[in-house]
Parts: sequence; C-alpha cells; structure tokens
Amino acid sequence: MNNVYIGIGSNVGERLTNIRKTIEELENNSEISNIKISSIYETKPYGNIEQNNFLNAVIYFETSFELDELLSFTKSIEKKIGRIKRENWGPREIDLDILLFNNLIYFDKNITIPHRDLLNRDFVLVPLLEIDNDLVHPESKKELSFYLTNLTEKYIISKFKFSNNFLNEFSSISL
Repeated sequence: MNNVYIGIGSNVGERLTNIRKTIEELENNSEISNIKISSIYETKPYGNIEQNNFLNAVIYFETSFELDELLSFTKSIEKKIGRIKRENWGPREIDLDILLFNNLIYFDKNITIPHRDLLNRDFVLVPLLEIDNDLVHPESKKELSFYLTNLTEKYIISKFKFSNNFLNEFSSISL
C-alpha cells in the first residue's frame, strides 16, 4: 500500500460542500483506506490574484493506486465536482494536490513529488503536521516542522468552524 497526503482547497461556490463531496469520493473508492483528515482552515489566497478566501485541509490515506493512477483519479474528482480551469493560482471549486507519495522524489511534465510549493505554504504544512507531527521531507530529510517555523509569509486566517456532525458523516475517517 502507498501512503499519500493530498492537499485540498476550495474558494468557489459552497466550499465546505465541495470538500465534503471530495471526501465522499475518496471514501467510496475501494482502492483507498485508512483516511485521516486534518482540521479545515480558512486561508488567504496564495499568489497575487484577487479572489475569495479558501478552505484548505490535508487528507492522508493508504492506496493501492500507483502515482499515475492516483493523479488521474484526483483529476476525475475535480472534474466531477465542477472545477473549471482558470488562471494559475486562480479561483477553484476544488483543488487536489498530491503532496507526498510514500517517500518518492519524482518529476515530470504532469507532476512533481513532493509538491513543489509544499514548503512555502503554512496552509499545507500546518495540516500535514496535524496528521503526522514527525513527517520528514523526502529530499532534504529535514522534519517539516523545521520549515514551518521558518516561514515568513502566513496564509492561515483561522481554523474553520463547522458542526461536529461534519466528520461523523464519514464512517472511515479519523482525526
């Protein structure tokens, strides 16, 4: 089984509903198990584009998908939820980024693992460390907490407040 961390974000439409639908797609796939989700964070947009705030989280799971299969699957979820291709770092109904895939270091025209901006975003590092505080970057071999303490730009506004029933709807998810 492959250990995967995916960043999830939404700032268009019903943001929480988009995240919920994404979790349902993951939970309902027989190739995915042991799902864990971080807290959800309200964040400022990354990049220099005027747009609404995001809801961001990180999801961990185990999967029998290989990297190319997982990339195709995440793109199919984005399409199903209604993502429209816009400008880079622009508004998104849903955005799924494969952050870590085992300890793989990989690059091609379609994907970079670990995610190329993983170390620059508190809205990725904070939820990653919430799931596993001992995570180490595959290339540098440094703990991710080291990078978080050295970030100069902060995007997290606050933890998103929602009803306690949100995660109870999903049978296979733990915090």
